[in-house]
Amino acid sequence: MPHATTRDDVRIYFEEAGQGTPIIFLHEFAADYTSWEPQMRYFSRGHRCISYSARGYTPSDVPAGEVYTYEQFYTDALAVLDHLKIERAHLVGLSMGAYSSLQIGLNAPQRALSMTLAGVGSGSEIENLDNWRKQCRANAEQFETLGSAEVAKVTRGAPSRIPFLVKDPRGHADFYAALARHDSRGSASTMRGFQGGRPSIFAMTDAIKKATTPALIICGDEDDPCIGASLFLKKHLPAAGLAMFPKSGHVLNLEEPALFNESVERFVTLVEAGRWPVRDPRSLAAH
Repeated sequence: MPHATTRDDVRIYFEEAGQGTPIIFLHEFAADYTSWEPQMRYFSRGHRCISYSARGYTPSDVPAGEVYTYEQFYTDALAVLDHLKIERAHLVGLSMGAYSSLQIGLNAPQRALSMTLAGVGSGSEIENLDNWRKQCRANAEQFETLGSAEVAKVTRGAPSRIPFLVKDPRGHADFYAALARHDSRGSASTMRGFQGGRPSIFAMTDAIKKATTPALIICGDEDDPCIGASLFLKKHLPAAGLAMFPKSGHVLNLEEPALFNESVERFVTLVEAGRWPVRDPRSLAAH
């Protein structure tokens, strides 16, 4: 099986399809490389598409120890690009993957042609940060004591997941059947290290204001934990556009695959044509 090796010798499984300008897909906590299949099939018609499983998600390695920081996650994406000898790619991330995409935009912007940040920013509210981190630690313990199958039964009923259930019960069931098969050790370590340890987006204002990489922020209007962060990023990222999907929750690429693909395709096309500029200051309202 194809693997890239990270700088700390973790093997990352990836798949690729198509030819053209590269697009790399970065999955959310409850997913893995397979969750991008609707996008891999669609975008590989005109692009070189790469999907991979993050560390802790089989068939990638599930390393032991405290090696699940947000820095390691975003540099793992770069390790996949390095392995494939890709200098720059469009980054398309959902939730956890969107956070990693943003970190690449902030810390290695020369590697990003663009960044799509979908379902980004849950747990970032400064006033609730301590409670968020406490909940992440509790969730990690649940993975360790109960296992992924039992945790999946609870996660599938989370408020931001309900729109997916309402629209597409079959897709929702498939998604959580996949979550139930996740390696519980990897999920616990990711929840404790990445989810519970990453800095709040609201604490990175200065860096975000300097990030001129073209960005598309996508948020479901019923994904309450992500709405504030999405609006914040739209306000402060210089070259950001915001798409709000109506009657939609968190799993945007599977919940609304046609709308997601159309939105990302239009964005990527405009970026490649040089038509997604930094915001014109004349469009800013006087305060």
